Amino acid sequence: MLRLTEIRLPIDHSEKALRTAILERLGISGDALHEYTIFRRSHDARKRNAIVFTYTIDVVVQDEAAVLARLGDHKHVKPAPDTTYRFVARVSEPPVSRPVIIGCGPCGLFAALVLAQSGFCPIILERGKAVRERTKDTFGFWRTRKLDPESNVQFGEGGAGTFSDGKLHTQIKDPKHYGRKVLTEFVTAGAPPEILYAAKPHIGTFRLVKVIENMRETIESLGGEFRFESRVDDLIIENGHIRGVLLADNTRIESEHVILAIGHSARDTFRMLYDRGVSIAPKPFSIGFRIEHPQSLIDQCRLGPNAGNPLLGAADYKLVHHCKNGRSVYSFCMCPGGTVVAAASEPGRLVTNGMSQYSRNERNANAAIVVGISPEDFPGHPLAGMELQRQLEEKAFELGGGTYDAPCQLVGDFLEGKPSTQLGSVTPSYQPGVKPCDLSQALPEYAIEAIREALPAFDRWIPGFTMHDAVLTGIETRTSSPIRITRNPDDLQSVNVVGLYPAGEGAGYAGGILSSAVDGIQVAEAVARSIVSNTEKKEN
Repeated sequence: MLRLTEIRLPIDHSEKALRTAILERLGISGDALHEYTIFRRSHDARKRNAIVFTYTIDVVVQDEAAVLARLGDHKHVKPAPDTTYRFVARVSEPPVSRPVIIGCGPCGLFAALVLAQSGFCPIILERGKAVRERTKDTFGFWRTRKLDPESNVQFGEGGAGTFSDGKLHTQIKDPKHYGRKVLTEFVTAGAPPEILYAAKPHIGTFRLVKVIENMRETIESLGGEFRFESRVDDLIIENGHIRGVLLADNTRIESEHVILAIGHSARDTFRMLYDRGVSIAPKPFSIGFRIEHPQSLIDQCRLGPNAGNPLLGAADYKLVHHCKNGRSVYSFCMCPGGTVVAAASEPGRLVTNGMSQYSRNERNANAAIVVGISPEDFPGHPLAGMELQRQLEEKAFELGGGTYDAPCQLVGDFLEGKPSTQLGSVTPSYQPGVKPCDLSQALPEYAIEAIREALPAFDRWIPGFTMHDAVLTGIETRTSSPIRITRNPDDLQSVNVVGLYPAGEGAGYAGGILSSAVDGIQVAEAVARSIVSNTEKKEN
């Protein structure tokens, strides 16, 4: 198979035009082209009046070696890499001590899938509910303001990514093509096939629910076992080795291999791990607000006369500004045609996130506008960053009136340094509701100063970004985990607890659905190798 890159065609091209471009690139006749598949498609909108699709195509041709020899060292025609996933170990019978996975977000789910496909019959413990029940609780909170601390945007089957844009792109290095395994498994479970080739694939919340249920059924059919509403309150550690876990109902589950896929909001679990002596270090994260504009404004700025073209969909953006005070402000988790959602998981604390459905057809675009902070900003205790998040979320709850209404401010008022008293032409999408106020009270002064400098800079890239009536909604604090549960780079085990495998976003090794899923696969492979190695040692 050959891989062709940088095939550029107008966005309204025909299928015949793509086939013709392939033949011209390779210099072959039609009967020599056996088949082709789109590996990647993106659009180049640098010239808004002449937007083009850019393709990467995998092709099967007659006499591939001869074609390569004739083309020589063509920079856009190479042998296609082998992206087939290969299991590192498989067993015919599950081990006596089955592996345990704590958490059922993308990291835990893919760790479970790989271990189940390898014959290890994992036990998956999730403190929240199954995804469909969890969805009812989450939407119920948005309607009634009644928060269930164990079933919400952060906790439950599918993890925090279930109530987001379902983005499936990442910037991690992936030489073993684990990301392809993730996308393929999602499609097998019912995700749209186009996520296999879209440059910025996404699924959307409603579709994710069914995909996650289908993946669970697959894991169970392979011997995996899910236990929902099963919060892990303690680890059983003996002489530096993991021996099992203790649940909130005092159930003891013995295991010599435990994967920590707990997500970035399991603060009580972070505290338990610290108290049990598991090695933890503080790490950088970001804080800020959600910003909302009319999606039509973003479409017009990014796509020009092609705004609204269904082939292009709702436009997105990615922005960064380095400030005079040494801070960096950037857009994060941009949700085209989406909504700002209530993402609280602790009573009396308020935090936001962004979410889009697959259609991305809501009236507003939203993104987090956040400021990077580091352990130097919260020195001392390894959990100091977590406590800073809590303090900021408590302040946001207070500014919103103590009812889970979110504090908000018009961008024009924020830049002028005056409180907002009413809304303008942009209707905030956050539910349960919003309360106009002065958001300068919601974040540290250095963060407010940086965001006030960055917004006009962003306006130079996207004219209208600082429109007076655009809305800032507070606050965004959970861009990533505030800690890293340190692990060995070779076997991926905790540096001081043998058999404990910190993984995913909560452990500080991923950020987003795809990178978390990839880390889950890597950790599952490490567990599989360890179990097989230990079994062989015992047999010898």
